[in-house]
Amino acid sequence: MMPIIQTSCTRPIHLFYTDTIMTEINCIQTFHQLLNNRIRQFTISEVTLQQALTGWIKTASSVALKNTLQRYFDHVKSHVQKLELFFEEESLQYVSLRSRVMEALVEDVNETLTNCTDASIRDAALIAGVQNINHMKIAVYGTAAAFANTLAKPKTAYLFHEFEVNEKQIDDRLSQLAEHEINKKALLALSLER
Repeated sequence: MMPIIQTSCTRPIHLFYTDTIMTEINCIQTFHQLLNNRIRQFTISEVTLQQALTGWIKTASSVALKNTLQRYFDHVKSHVQKLELFFEEESLQYVSLRSRVMEALVEDVNETLTNCTDASIRDAALIAGVQNINHMKIAVYGTAAAFANTLAKPKTAYLFHEFEVNEKQIDDRLSQLAEHEINKKALLALSLER
């Protein structure tokens, strides 16, 4: 059982032990702690997404969509590696958090895919779900870059700006793919059913 203690935070916090070092993770008293807390959540989000993408690549029927999702997987894998290096450089404790938002988004995509009976409809649903995740991540990384700039941490700001650009590139590629291939196939599947 995790110990609970009172701190200057308004609610009790849980303490996690990592290599006999006690780390408070829920108490955010400074802007810098806010950024660090967000970075921990980004890392868990990326790991969760990376796992989901593995299955989604297999689920996609379009070769172009498979390739785009593979490229996205590679970006996400690179993000995780760079975040781990960031933790080392900043001497931040890495603790296991949950990303309820990413878990919910992934679960929503999976549920929708399960309900799709046609491969072309499934591809369209997959693009829509991944873009929903993209848009959230664009906002998250843009905010993190702004926080880092405010804290006069240009290297950190650059890292998150790079991640934001990666997300925008994948989003643009998915939009092009949806408009010029996937949505047309999905529409055709619907008209063939009638």
